[in-house]
Amino acid sequence: MAMNTNQNLITKKADQYNDVNHNYLTYWNHRNYEHQSEVIAIKKLLNNHHYKLALDIGGGYGRLSVLLESYADQVILAEPSSQQLEIADSFLKDHPRIIKKIMQADHLEFQDNSVDLITMIRVMHHLPDPTIELAEISRVLNPSGVAIIEMANYGHFLNRIRLLSKGKKLPIQPVDIRSEDNKRDDEIPFVNHNPKTVIAQFNLTGLKVIDQLSVSNLRSSLLKSIVPLKLLLLLENMMQKPLAKYFFGPSIFFLVIKKR
Repeated sequence: MAMNTNQNLITKKADQYNDVNHNYLTYWNHRNYEHQSEVIAIKKLLNNHHYKLALDIGGGYGRLSVLLESYADQVILAEPSSQQLEIADSFLKDHPRIIKKIMQADHLEFQDNSVDLITMIRVMHHLPDPTIELAEISRVLNPSGVAIIEMANYGHFLNRIRLLSKGKKLPIQPVDIRSEDNKRDDEIPFVNHNPKTVIAQFNLTGLKVIDQLSVSNLRSSLLKSIVPLKLLLLLENMMQKPLAKYFFGPSIFFLVIKKR
């Protein structure tokens, strides 16, 4: 599959987390609710199944790779940023079964049908057109395996209210949510997606959705400041499945398999 100019830019800038001024580990210091919400979602979707080989695409310093150890014999952290992998050396020092590799999501260095479990979390927001990456996931995914793919949801409830109040429809194409000052050719895009468009892209690349969850449904600075974390997570756990069909939350987790 040929790579277009836009995709070349994305690949070139996918290692933006090498910036010494951006420490992705400290980014999560005050985002325990978001982290735990994602852990809850992954546990729900995997439902205690176990796999031989798991691949964490764009997994940063291994934040969620450590969770995958409970679901696979071996975990590979595939990350394009050398700085993130340096942080991972320390973060994963007690997890020798997690192998770290520099790798781009649009060129997965695995044989066809060779990976049993794939996760790609917080990566799609850098991909205005994720079809090449999704096609790679489809290629390497074992026909009996599963992939968990997360997308930043432009169609979340609050956004739909805002659009409705202005008499506008939800855009089909992804929306770049960067500030105007940051919308430069030398900066990687940061987009939110229309979930129905993403589902169509799954189908186009040989993937099929078998389950989905609405995640981080209570993501709000105000709520996080006044509601105890334990209660937030209890409510989150209850909301993820019922709200999934409405694409309610700012993050949607899809469980997909290879089309047969």
